[in-house]
Amino acid sequence: MTTTASVDTTIRLIDAGTEQGSTCSADLAAGPWAFDLLAPGYGPGASMHDVVPPAAPRQGELPVEYREADADELDARIRAAKDALGERVVILGHFYQRDEVVAYADYVGDSFQLANAARARTEAEAIVFCGVHFMAETADLLSRPEQAVILPNLAAGCSMADMANIDQVEECWEQLLELYGTEPDADGRVPVIPVTYMNSSAALKGFCGRNGGIVCTSSNAETVLEWAFAHGQRVLFFPDQHLGRNTAKAMGVPLEAMPTWNPNEPLGGNDEASLADARVVLWHGFCSVHKRFTVAQIEQARAQYPGVRVIVHPECPMPVVDAADSYGSTDYITKAIAAAPDGSTFAVGTEINLVQRLAAQYPQHTIFCLDPVVCPCSTMYRIHPGYLAWVLESLVAGEVPNRITVSADVAAPARLALERMLDAKPPAQRGA
Repeated sequence: MTTTASVDTTIRLIDAGTEQGSTCSADLAAGPWAFDLLAPGYGPGASMHDVVPPAAPRQGELPVEYREADADELDARIRAAKDALGERVVILGHFYQRDEVVAYADYVGDSFQLANAARARTEAEAIVFCGVHFMAETADLLSRPEQAVILPNLAAGCSMADMANIDQVEECWEQLLELYGTEPDADGRVPVIPVTYMNSSAALKGFCGRNGGIVCTSSNAETVLEWAFAHGQRVLFFPDQHLGRNTAKAMGVPLEAMPTWNPNEPLGGNDEASLADARVVLWHGFCSVHKRFTVAQIEQARAQYPGVRVIVHPECPMPVVDAADSYGSTDYITKAIAAAPDGSTFAVGTEINLVQRLAAQYPQHTIFCLDPVVCPCSTMYRIHPGYLAWVLESLVAGEVPNRITVSADVAAPARLALERMLDAKPPAQRGA
């Protein structure tokens, strides 16, 4: 495929038959508004087969003028609106956003970096978050109360975040406390500490805040687990089992001390003995983007490109992380490629928008995605320049669409857990 083109362009070229390659869904070539009024769904892409909660937010119909506008018109309207708004608005863009959206972002980063950016931009009246729902919630938690946080498309959720809801986690917690008790040990460590990945609802962050826990991202997961082990005898880690397993394994926690909790089974599908011996109880959740990467893909990359460096995200399954040369957050991946000597070859296991952007940004390297099938994150891909133009022009007109707010009863404990996370500094290096 043409690695210098954006993913959006690549998908349309493949769909038109003018570019070799394959996608995971022909629907990717359609505008995301084609799915806004359908039954709740994540949309085409990596999460298209995941089950969506019935109460998942849905986007209303985008006005026709934005659906029918071409790229040049949308560009002119977005730039004019940005100029009119000036410092009253800041646009945050996640690494996994399509290039056509990232082009307008005032700040681009991973979830950890964007959380800090939201907290730092105190002068803006509105924060337009080009990412997914849990990220916008986090921005609302960390920004000033009078700042409006806006998600351009309300359907930009996260299937991983939806794999653990507050009712399931509270039921799990009750069962664990019944088994472990609540009394601290001789060192003052409580029986269990809850740790939620950033990819979770504000309700789960609030749960952690109320119960002595903390939030983590892929860039500070090791530091957060160190904090948790200093305060607790064991950890309940949710919703991503792979990040928890890979991080704890690298810290020396044996696999037999990391049972998986299935919320649909009694005791999560475990017996009391295995839970009693646990150091980390892993929730049965995953990222559908990173679950696509396989050891076979790594073997193929090594056969085709001798000397290739394979670098993957820690949300990948453990065998993939073990077979790679190194692993780390999206920020780690970008920095590793930036620091490599000219002529390096990288096979990267993370979301395709970031991979192709890096390939275009560093033409002196050979950079390609481990998965040969073009399959972006379903929910990140729900953000399109048409929605961004609509949001910005609404702000110019004095309207605030798609505002994301967290209720006060959830916000206070969630902020506590987030502040603990933001005080946890990521290790200098990750991976081998």
